[in-house]
Amino acid sequence: MATVYELTDALGIDREAINVELTKEDPGSWGKGDGGMMKREVIAITLPLTQPLDAWLPTLKQGLEALLAPRAD
Repeated sequence: MATVYELTDALGIDREAINVELTKEDPGSWGKGDGGMMKREVIAITLPLTQPLDAWLPTLKQGLEALLAPRAD
């Protein structure tokens, strides 16, 4: 979990805006979701079940960067 927070901290994402699922699921995922009771948008992260976290972190980083990139409308 600490390595996920190190990555999101480096990207400037507030820890309060992150929801890391307790269960793992392949292939791992990330996306924007509702904050439930927090009533604000959060980034939901599901860690992969079978892939080592260190090997998956570059994929997560690329995905989060794309998710946070401003959209050209």
